[in-house]
Amino acid sequence: MDAKHQPDADIILSHRHDLGADYWTTPDKRLIKGSPFSCMDSASMLFELGMEATDPILMAVADLFFSVWRKDGRFKLYPNGGILPCHTAYAASFMCRLGYVGDERIQATLQYFLSTPYSDGGWRCNKFSFGRGPETEYSNPLPTLNVLNAFRYSSFLNDEPSLDKAVEFLLCHWTIKTPIGPCQYGMGTRFMQIEYPMGDYNLFTYVYVLSFYDKAKKDERFLEAFAALKNKISPDGMIIVERNSPKLSKLAFCKKNHPSELATKHYKQILKNLK
Repeated sequence: MDAKHQPDADIILSHRHDLGADYWTTPDKRLIKGSPFSCMDSASMLFELGMEATDPILMAVADLFFSVWRKDGRFKLYPNGGILPCHTAYAASFMCRLGYVGDERIQATLQYFLSTPYSDGGWRCNKFSFGRGPETEYSNPLPTLNVLNAFRYSSFLNDEPSLDKAVEFLLCHWTIKTPIGPCQYGMGTRFMQIEYPMGDYNLFTYVYVLSFYDKAKKDERFLEAFAALKNKISPDGMIIVERNSPKLSKLAFCKKNHPSELATKHYKQILKNLK
């Protein structure tokens, strides 16, 4: 990676054994425990900083994820409890980003999602942590966005009607705005703040992922979201990080209230997609 990013990489690597095992995880493989220095988050940040997917560290992390893959395509990211669709969505998005979309196991995961959409086109878990109400009859927006993020690396991109339906569900949320789904994802003040590194449900990630889908590109709702993001760009065309975990305060590439060169690369990709 570029030498200027090495100090950030060193900080991330310093947390490698925090949870009792190597590669930012626990001895029983809780692969998304310990955010923002979980196994998945830490590997994602190293990849963002320019570490090659073929680096032994990222290959070892990929092996960890494949070790919890199931033959039906799902990933069991925690050793106990059920296998939640949102966890498989996290894993699929992460593994596709690392370049494993062509692996037959990931192809099985994509087929799992194609066979399990909810009636509104998105994906959801049957886990109602906040109780039940009319708003919980929707899919969960963030898992749906993560699924679409995985599929954008695949041959299904812009060639699968069910994905268009998932895009429509997320575009509808731009109109609804209020918290929906069993996990009640909304579009309030926090959503409108640019969060980086990407991962949670927020304006930046929302526009970035949807910009790959033809279904969204000319839709008025998407263009409104893009305009809201564009209005936040600095005069010199940079993304200003508005929100992230306080635990990342020592990292230069995503410092809060500062322009981010690497985040701006994603914004430039949005502009490229919309051309």
